[in-house]
Amino acid sequence: MKIVFTGGGTGGHFYPIIAIAEALFDVVQEEHLIAPELYYLAPQAFDEKALFENNIVFIRIPAGKVRRYASIENVTDVFVTLSGILTALVTLFRLYPDVVVSKGGYASVPTVIAAWILRIPIVIHESDAKPGRANLFASKFATKIAIAFDSAAVYFPAKVQSRIARTGIPIRKALMRVETEGARQYLELESGIPTIFVLGGSQGAVKINETILSALPELVAFANVIHQTGTANFKSVEGVSEVVLAKNPHADRYHPINYLDQVSMQRAAGIADIVISRAGANSIAEIGLWKKPAILIPIPESVSHDQRTNAYSYARTGAAVVIEEQNLASHLFVAEIERITKDPELSKRMGAAAEGFTDPDAGRILAREVLAIALPHES
Repeated sequence: MKIVFTGGGTGGHFYPIIAIAEALFDVVQEEHLIAPELYYLAPQAFDEKALFENNIVFIRIPAGKVRRYASIENVTDVFVTLSGILTALVTLFRLYPDVVVSKGGYASVPTVIAAWILRIPIVIHESDAKPGRANLFASKFATKIAIAFDSAAVYFPAKVQSRIARTGIPIRKALMRVETEGARQYLELESGIPTIFVLGGSQGAVKINETILSALPELVAFANVIHQTGTANFKSVEGVSEVVLAKNPHADRYHPINYLDQVSMQRAAGIADIVISRAGANSIAEIGLWKKPAILIPIPESVSHDQRTNAYSYARTGAAVVIEEQNLASHLFVAEIERITKDPELSKRMGAAAEGFTDPDAGRILAREVLAIALPHES
């Protein structure tokens, strides 16, 4: 049995693939099936370590982007995509997998088109409340369409509605667990005060970083701050924070970190009283599993078509508040954090509201569906 994954360009596309792969190996072991051969077809490997750890073979398939602005690269990338389709056709014909699983994004288009030409079953998964163009295009060829937000269904064509099911977002097993025991000591946090956990992602979020730095004296006056700055921004953020907190008696309450490893993430999530984050679908799903109150700051719609919709869809559960980037003044930011962290009943209600939003079995649900399609195709 051979299963091909495609999609990528961001962690939001890539890491759910890893979560599905983890679930696939769990299910085949439970059902005493032969472990499938897994492949990942995309322009870049994105995270070679994660692919290696999950026995996924990477095969490079070129893919061109379609930008939302006028650019000569929109023309030249058409030829890149055509090249990718030809490469994917040869690759899929050689492998002839039993199913192709697409997470969307520009990287998925050549492989999806090649799979359709070769009549290989296609399963697509859409993480966002408003589907991306690649998945809307792929839905016409898909055998099954999995979504994370109920609101996403209305964007798909009427003729594919019967193929749609809400599965939630597959989350890697390591991120489903949080650790509280020893977390304060491990992260060197002061006890007896709230802890603010700022998730900037691997690339960081410049606007959030700037706001945190501007608000630092007020924040450390009442709370610990764990701030994931992003690797590229770490040195500049650390340098500015040292100046801002130079004479502050609570300077040691601020903990800038370039990128959180698995253990640090589990412990920061476990000990946090509130999470500050962008509104990528994966980030929201993780916060929902952690059952933590959240403040979401979506990327503006002019830059990202999905985050604002994601943020408000999640906020309607009562688990989060949304601050638009154009409204992200430091005094408003601090006031919202204080309002939530200093009201135990409100914090408790918000945490409880998060429960049920993210299905911890999403990866297994998708894995079983993929196997249900792949097994008859294999025979």
